[in-house]
Amino acid sequence: MSLAASSPTQTLRDLVALTKPRITLMVILTTGGGIWLAPESMSWSAIVLTLLATAMVVGSANTLNCWVERESDGRMARTKNRPLPAGRLDARLALGLGLALGALSVPILTLVANPLTGLLAAIALVTYVMIYTPMKQKSPAALIVGAVPGALPPLMGWTAATGELAAPGVVLFGILFLWQMPHFLAISIFRRQEYERAGIKVLPAARGTPAAKRHAVIWAGALVPVSLLLVPLGIAGGLYLAVAGALGAGFFVWSLAGLRAEAGNRWARQLFLASLVYLPLLFAALAVDVAAS
Repeated sequence: MSLAASSPTQTLRDLVALTKPRITLMVILTTGGGIWLAPESMSWSAIVLTLLATAMVVGSANTLNCWVERESDGRMARTKNRPLPAGRLDARLALGLGLALGALSVPILTLVANPLTGLLAAIALVTYVMIYTPMKQKSPAALIVGAVPGALPPLMGWTAATGELAAPGVVLFGILFLWQMPHFLAISIFRRQEYERAGIKVLPAARGTPAAKRHAVIWAGALVPVSLLLVPLGIAGGLYLAVAGALGAGFFVWSLAGLRAEAGNRWARQLFLASLVYLPLLFAALAVDVAAS
């Protein structure tokens, strides 16, 4: 594919786009949440460097993912205009950026935070790029594998502040892990044809939409009690309990609505949008509850 002529400004925009800034911002927020909830404190400089290095890890994973999937991205309407499939950027430049971000970020986290946080970052990066990304072309079970690096940021924030794995940090990991399942199952239902064209194995295509709906219900149901565990662990109180219970119940009920035979792409899009509302409201309630205590 010949490269389209691009200005330096456009090239810079495309390089930034490879890192997927919106996803990176969400990761920074959840990592910051883990730091905020931890009983130990960090200096402001350490917090800034930890968040910056975490953003670099995510940017590395996303950039390398775009590099690996540049051909399949060109077969999907949602991704065909990304810099690599659209021919605006040299693939070698993208590969260099991804490798450089990864090579710098893990040592920074190891030195600024601690070796445990650096190890978690390395696990997230390797799992996402070397296991999850190629696995998407072979099995719908890739969703479970991919949810692991997606759920590690709040745990990394916790370990950055405390230097150890502990139950509250693991629960934060569990919340993010479980939330991703109905979130991405909903996407795979209403974008099923696009994924099939790209050769990506998703549950609706492999086992049918009814099976994907049942899985969404199971994961959404499991999310409710796990999200409430922060209360008996002493991290959150009554405000969080009320909000988390209401949000979880509403999200679960909406997932149950998908079991109706007539529930199709419209329901899946609504479940996807509901997941985007659920997570920030849950963490906002948690932050307010902790700040007020």
